[in-house]
Amino acid sequence: MKIGIDARFYGSLGKGLGRYTEKLITYLEALSGDTNTYVIFLRHENYDEYQPAHPRFTKIVADYPWYGWAEQLLFPLLLWRERLDLIHFPHFNVPLFLGKPFIVTIHDLILLHFPTVKASELPPFLYWLKYLAYRLVITSAIRRARSIIAVSNFTKQDIETIYPAAKGRVRTTLEAVDPYCYWLDPVAERSLFQTLDLIASDTVPIHSKRFVLYVGNAYPHKNLELLLRVAPQFHDIIFLCVGKEDYFYRSFREKVQSMKINNIRFAGYVNDQSLGALYRRATAYLFPSLYEGFGLPGLEAMNYGLPVVAASAGSLSEIYAEAALYFDPLHADSCITSLRQVIDHNENHERRMRGFGRAAQFSWRGMAIETLRLYNRERRK
Repeated sequence: MKIGIDARFYGSLGKGLGRYTEKLITYLEALSGDTNTYVIFLRHENYDEYQPAHPRFTKIVADYPWYGWAEQLLFPLLLWRERLDLIHFPHFNVPLFLGKPFIVTIHDLILLHFPTVKASELPPFLYWLKYLAYRLVITSAIRRARSIIAVSNFTKQDIETIYPAAKGRVRTTLEAVDPYCYWLDPVAERSLFQTLDLIASDTVPIHSKRFVLYVGNAYPHKNLELLLRVAPQFHDIIFLCVGKEDYFYRSFREKVQSMKINNIRFAGYVNDQSLGALYRRATAYLFPSLYEGFGLPGLEAMNYGLPVVAASAGSLSEIYAEAALYFDPLHADSCITSLRQVIDHNENHERRMRGFGRAAQFSWRGMAIETLRLYNRERRK
């Protein structure tokens, strides 16, 4: 069977979607006994980032921007030309006029639950026009897909609640974290911590200031504004936000500055090695989100032995189970209480052990195996 994978989000270009796509392809290549052939479709920006590691995998440029007219009208022509038996879209943006069999991965339904103009830089009219287009595309993708992959049972239930016709076609295939940790050499690590003003003294090894870490974007549903009420209650703790600078981070930064909150800091984008150093030296990981389809950063934090304090929302309690400490994301006092329990008490060794054990239960290889089973089941239909 000849399978196409839409990898236009592949790698760092596509953030969380990019990591999912990259790991799927990497571990599919490593599976033995797979007789399928694969065509990987990439943008110019990430074309060189992926180098096929198996002769059954080839790559093709499909430089069609996401969510645009070229994706809808020209991409299907390229897919037809390749004579594919099945196409896997790791995101909901399936061309409306595609007539080929496909499966789609739905990571979450955030925009259906948080359809707010605050979540966009666009003027209200254009935002709502874009929102209607989103609803049309995702509804069409779910309706037409041979099978739908959900990245958590929470997302599966969410899909089946909003789209009852999808029942029977949704399969949960969990994401994972790498089974190893990234390290930064001591010189680079000291430079990173000096740049972020996290060095507490000039001792060797590094003695860093105490900080609580958040990794991700600043979209409204991420609920970072909760930090505006939480951070002032911890004068000796830095709240460090890691994420690429954009409109939403700039807006949040302006609020922090206008309120003169000095212990909320911004690291911007950092690479995996630098992020590993931050995970390793942080005091706690804070995840205040109102909705998550999976919650990968918290699981990554657990893989580094970092205690996780998470909102009791979305999929987080499903994914983190008993390894995290939870709070009500709508109430700052609840978050403050949970954070104090981690920061001020001596029970973190047990919590770290739970985190290690929980992170180890997830596997990218297992995800690839389950996805391959789904491909092969489609072949037998």
